Amino acid sequence: MTIIALFYMFFAYLIGSISSAILLCRALGLPDPRTQGSHNPGATNVLRIAGKRVALAVFVFDVLKGMLPVWGGYYLGLSQFELGMVALCACLGHIFPIFFHFKGGKGVATAFGAIAPISWSVAGLTFGTWLFVFIATGYSSLSAVISALFVPFYVWWFKPEFTFPVAMVCCLVIYCHHENIQRLWRGQESRFSLGRKNKATEQERKK
Repeated sequence: MTIIALFYMFFAYLIGSISSAILLCRALGLPDPRTQGSHNPGATNVLRIAGKRVALAVFVFDVLKGMLPVWGGYYLGLSQFELGMVALCACLGHIFPIFFHFKGGKGVATAFGAIAPISWSVAGLTFGTWLFVFIATGYSSLSAVISALFVPFYVWWFKPEFTFPVAMVCCLVIYCHHENIQRLWRGQESRFSLGRKNKATEQERKK
C-alpha cells in the first residue's frame, strides 16, 4: 500500500466526518438531531424533525461524501483493495466523526455513495432492495440491514474483484444497526411512514 493511498484514506475519513445533518440543522436554527427523535444524525432522523427538503439535502451530501473520494481514488490509480479501504474510511468518518466527538450516524447513505462508483447496476439494485423492503415493512432499519446483506452478492455478480472490500463496508453498516436488529427481533422497532407526521416516541429516541 502506497503512502499516497494512506494519506488519501485519511482524507476520505475527514470528508466522511463532516456531518451534514448537524451542520444544516445548526445553520437553519433547527433542533440538533443528536438530541431529538432517534438521536441519530442522519437523513431519516432529520426527516422526522426538520422535513423533507432538509432531509433530502442531508441525504445527497452524505451520498456524495462517500462517492467523491472513491471516484477520486479511481483517477489516482488506486488498487481495488485501496479503493475498498477508501470507501471504508469514508464510512468510518460518518459513523465516528472526529469533528463531533466520534458520535455520528449509521453510514447507510455514505456506504451507498461509496459503492455506487463501482457499478451503477449495483447501485440500482441496492436502492431497489432498500425501497422494496421499506415499502413492504415500513422499517428503515430493516431495509438498510437487508440491503447490506444483499449488496456483496450484487457486487460479486457485476464486479467480483470488489466483493471483499464491499463486504467489509456492509458488515460495518450491519454492525451499526445491532440495536435496531434486537428491537426488530423483540417487535419493538418503530415503523416509519412518509404519509404521516412522525412523532419521536421513546423507542425512536433509543435508535
